[in-house]
Formats: sequence, C-alpha cells, structure tokens
Amino acid sequence: MLNEFKDSFRKPNNAHVQLIIINVVVFLVLGVLFVVLTASQNGELFRAIHNQFSIPAPFLEFARKPWTMITYAFVHDLSGIFHILFNMLALYWFGKLFVEYLGSDKLVAVYVLGALAGALFYLLVYNFIPFYKAMTPADGMVGASAAIYAVMVAIATLLPDYTFFLLFFGPVRIKYIVLVYIVISFLGSVGSNAGGNVAHLGGALMGFIYTKQLQAGINWGSWITSVLDAVKSLFASKPKVKVTYRKEETRQQKKDAPKFTRATQDEIDVILDKISERGYESLSKEEKEKLFNASKK
Repeated sequence: MLNEFKDSFRKPNNAHVQLIIINVVVFLVLGVLFVVLTASQNGELFRAIHNQFSIPAPFLEFARKPWTMITYAFVHDLSGIFHILFNMLALYWFGKLFVEYLGSDKLVAVYVLGALAGALFYLLVYNFIPFYKAMTPADGMVGASAAIYAVMVAIATLLPDYTFFLLFFGPVRIKYIVLVYIVISFLGSVGSNAGGNVAHLGGALMGFIYTKQLQAGINWGSWITSVLDAVKSLFASKPKVKVTYRKEETRQQKKDAPKFTRATQDEIDVILDKISERGYESLSKEEKEKLFNASKK
C-alpha cells in the first residue's frame, strides 16, 4: 500500500491526488494522536498540538501563529468522517478537470491562494463585524473547503458549460453545481459554522479572480510555483559529475550523423510547456506522436 501511495504521489501532472494524499495523511496522523492522547487522559496535550494547525479568529492570537493561515487548509474536523470525505471528493472531481486544462502547478497555486483568501475573510469578519465578534469560536477554524471552493470556482469560470453526470440528477453543467455550493455557504454565513462559510466565500471569490486574471495573461500564483520549485530543488538529488573525453569529429562524421534539428527541439519545448500549463490531454494526436518519437531518441 505504501508503494502504491508513493507511485500515485510521484506521477506527473497529478497535483489533485497529491493534495488529497497530504490531507488524508494529516487527518490520519492527527486522528491517531487524538485517540492515543485522549485514551491516556492527555486530551489537553492533543488540543495544544491541534491548535498549532487551526487558525484562531482574534488577530493577536493569529499574530503568534501566522503559519496557520496555510496549515488550517490541510486539517479537518476529527469528530466525523464526512468533513474530509466530501471535501476530498470535490477536490478530486474538480481538481482532475482543472489539472487537465490548466496543469498541476496552477492547481496548487489556486489551492494555496484560496486558503489565504478564506483565512483573510475569516479574520476580517471576526475582528471587524460585531455580529461575528460576539460569537468568536474558541478552537479556531480548520478545513480545506475555502481552498477547494477556489478550485471549483476557478474551473467553473473557465469551463462553465462542462458537464458532470450526477447520481439521480444526470448531466449537470458545473456552473450550476458551483452556484448551489456558493448559495449554501452564503445562507450559512450567519449560522453555526458562520466563520467556515465566510471562508468558503473568500475562497470562491479568489477562484473567480484567479481565472479572470489568468485569461488576461496574469498569473497570480506564479510566486507560489517559484517558491515550491525552490524548495524542491533543495531536496532534489544531484547527479554525480563525470569527466568524459570526446574525439574531434571529422567533417564527414558530422555529415553522416543522425540530426536532431533545432526546429524539432523547439517543437518539443513548446509541447512540454503546453503539458505543464494545460495537461497531457490538451495535446493533439500529432503533438503526442512527436513527443513519443522524441522520447525514443
């Protein structure tokens, strides 16, 4: 099982599965800690650990734990399975479509941006609107919903008429599915999970803005991709340097050697860029054939 998870995680252009695996692993680790520490009468220790990941509503508390603006989006409620289950199902359906058209890097970027926007909305309403200030939650907020709302709205903005086939409902365009989610969160923004629903709306707004800016040629998430690339490079294994000696080729040898022209290399570079931005499925049959032939050289 561990090898299967590793293989799934390492697959290229697979960010939606990678994000799901991270969320599930965090859920399981915290779940084990919750059971062990609660059973050993160390519930306070677990709450102290859990609070290092959940984002608190008061600004002063948040200022002491600024990292929670990101970590809360990878933690879920441990009192039941449905919180993480529905979030991960939505992330898989909409994330898979997002990766197919826009690529993995952009999915991770919009996920993080959605989490940041959701956290910002959450902090603002609880610190500046009296209605919310009077009902500040003691344990803060956790959940990937704001980040997932950003993914959902982003792809629905790009492909509003793309159709999902839903059980009992049949074919439904994703713009209507996402609209239902937004209406439910709006109505719930004054309910028992007011902060969570406000965060959903913040993530949704970010998803819409992200896609509109992307269509205008501006990638709001490029800095996230750059940061992650820099972190990956720190852990990437470096190949050993080998010294080789090459004989000077004669003019006839150069003439007879098989040529991989500059124009062909440029075409391959364009195809690879297209995969990075939109996913492998966006390639035409001819482009897939060129890439396959180049891989055999």
